[in-house]
Amino acid sequence: MTEPALPTSGVQLLEVEPELAGQRIDNYLLARLKGVPRTLIYRILRKGEVRVNKGRIKPEYKLQAGDIVRVPPLRLAERDEPAPLAQGLLERLEAAVVYEDKALIVLNKPAGVAVHGGSGLSYGVIEAFRQLRPDAKDLELVHRLDRDTSGLLMIAKKRSMLRHLHEALRKDGVDKRYMALVRGHWATSKKQVGAPLQKSNLRSGERMVEVSAEGKEALTLFRVLRRFGEFATLVEAKPVTGRTHQIRVHAKHAGHCIAGDSKYGDDEFTREIRDLGGKRLFLHAYMLKVPLPDGGELQLEAPVDEVWARTLERLGA
Repeated sequence: MTEPALPTSGVQLLEVEPELAGQRIDNYLLARLKGVPRTLIYRILRKGEVRVNKGRIKPEYKLQAGDIVRVPPLRLAERDEPAPLAQGLLERLEAAVVYEDKALIVLNKPAGVAVHGGSGLSYGVIEAFRQLRPDAKDLELVHRLDRDTSGLLMIAKKRSMLRHLHEALRKDGVDKRYMALVRGHWATSKKQVGAPLQKSNLRSGERMVEVSAEGKEALTLFRVLRRFGEFATLVEAKPVTGRTHQIRVHAKHAGHCIAGDSKYGDDEFTREIRDLGGKRLFLHAYMLKVPLPDGGELQLEAPVDEVWARTLERLGA
């Protein structure tokens, strides 16, 4: 592959290496055109200014080995390097890494940090790790967590690992489990919630999900971990399907919304938890079990943060 000069002016011709086959053109350009705003990349794609093998393509086009990608001249208003992220955030995310090898990074993502830039955010976890690991040219998110959800998040360092894990996710080969603090007394007999979910966008552009007969099939398995009287229950949630906001909406549908959920929660319950110091969404991806390409298995657990631990301590006092 021809390494692109950092975008200044002039046409760039990039040859796609075999290990990048199957990657979307937008993700390919986002990873290579460091310092170019996401909005500009999507604009040149939308206008057909990016050509593959001399032909127009759509942003969702998947590259093939040997494709020649033509990138038009790009002008940056200022410097051609991305603005460095705050050192404190970079150090925090570096410290959150719980596993790393040549092909995979797994971190315990802090609550409140988005997984990627967009929707008014200039950066997220993936942008931070592209600065933390400048030699890893193919960093991609394997899956996502909501901004306010904490816990185990996988980042592939190689396209082969990304393809392997996407295949495992499609075939239910990945076991992801969450902890959630919910309102009220969750009955031990309530072991699953199966309710179809449908996404919609409000006028503000905010994405909402609701239970609807017209939605997509969704199933979450639940298990009681600890009770705090009749006031709250700590549950384990295992999403069998992977719908947007699935655990949060299924918990609400079961009559037990999650503490700190500003979108689907109960304001009074959230306020009472906040009074105990719990100023966060109480949803944490604590366990992950994934098959590795060599036939082995990786199993990880991630501890909750101090806010979560201290709040539960006060609840149980």
